[in-house]
Amino acid sequence: MALTTDSRIESAPRAIETPIISADSHITEPAWTYLDNIDPAFRDRAPFMTDEPGEGACFHVPGMTYKIHLGLHSAAGRQSDQLSMKGVPFEGLHRAGWDATARVEAQQRDGVDGEVIYPSVGMLLCNHPDIDLKKAMFDAYNRWIAEYCAVAPDRLYGCGQTAARTVAEAITDLEAIASAGLRGVMLPGTPGPAYEDGPDYDDPAWDDFYKAAIDLGLVLSFHILTGENYRPRGPKLNTFMSIIRGNQDLIGTFVFGGVFDRVPDLKIVCVEADAGWVPHFSYRMDHAYNRHRNWLKGATLERRPSEYLEEHVKVTFQDDWSAFRMAEAGLLKPQQLMWANDYPHSDSTWPYSQAMLAEQTSALSDEARAKILGGNAVELYNLGDIFDPSGATASS
Repeated sequence: MALTTDSRIESAPRAIETPIISADSHITEPAWTYLDNIDPAFRDRAPFMTDEPGEGACFHVPGMTYKIHLGLHSAAGRQSDQLSMKGVPFEGLHRAGWDATARVEAQQRDGVDGEVIYPSVGMLLCNHPDIDLKKAMFDAYNRWIAEYCAVAPDRLYGCGQTAARTVAEAITDLEAIASAGLRGVMLPGTPGPAYEDGPDYDDPAWDDFYKAAIDLGLVLSFHILTGENYRPRGPKLNTFMSIIRGNQDLIGTFVFGGVFDRVPDLKIVCVEADAGWVPHFSYRMDHAYNRHRNWLKGATLERRPSEYLEEHVKVTFQDDWSAFRMAEAGLLKPQQLMWANDYPHSDSTWPYSQAMLAEQTSALSDEARAKILGGNAVELYNLGDIFDPSGATASS
């Protein structure tokens, strides 16, 4: 049975009356995403989908050693004993993952007023070894996602992709992404040149790129699973525990590399890596800098590392109750946090987000709750043209 939404379903009872925005949601790329939009020179190498018994819907990507099955990319609402990466046919995926009209219905069912939209297959393509094909695939995705979000621009805030082959080209990508009406850019965990010992994100060579993003009003973000894969020990389930490590490494790279001193207006988003760990990570960064900076070299910082994390890094999370508790205790500032429902992925809180939020945010002040569940996203993504200062929600 297809996991589609139903236009007859009324909006969920709301946890708050101010805007509720998912700061991390996804599409599920349909078969034509790349084939129809890629540079003709790369069409014979474009990712393509098959849908076969036992395998279900999956993408084949030339140059990658594995197929990308879509079962978990569109499993929101399924019980845990129903989750499977393989074997889910395309008709069994949420239609809202690729149909923007159905997406609005899905938002209403979850009591959500808007979503920052990330790719699904595109996350894994960040690790493709062919940087030129990666560039072509990302350009194709940007064309597709711009059309998807244009159906409901007051509710769908798309993030484009750049392969970051060179700084100059990445700036050109930013300009194209902004012109397409997208609101942000999901960067690969490792910039293209770094695969060939080029400059990493803390190198001053990237500063002009960061300044260009600021000037264009584009938010830069790093999503889990878009960088080097860690190889944890033990049972396969332990791999789930390792996926936040890449984002923690990126935060340390920006902070210890002095990026925020050189580009003080820059803010980045750490996406889907949870948030309850942030206070301890902040402590450990301060400890590392205070105790070990003379023999473990990094940039000379103007402030404590934890201050940069607090001011310059936003973190998204779904049902990480510890993040709300840390905010209650004052160990996390409300302005650091942005809630997300992760729809339609397997970790999604859809369609039960409102009940979960009512329970987990019950001890927060109204002001803190409003910031975390939507206000911070409105400010960061410049959504004041959609949500007025009084806190009115989207009308659609």
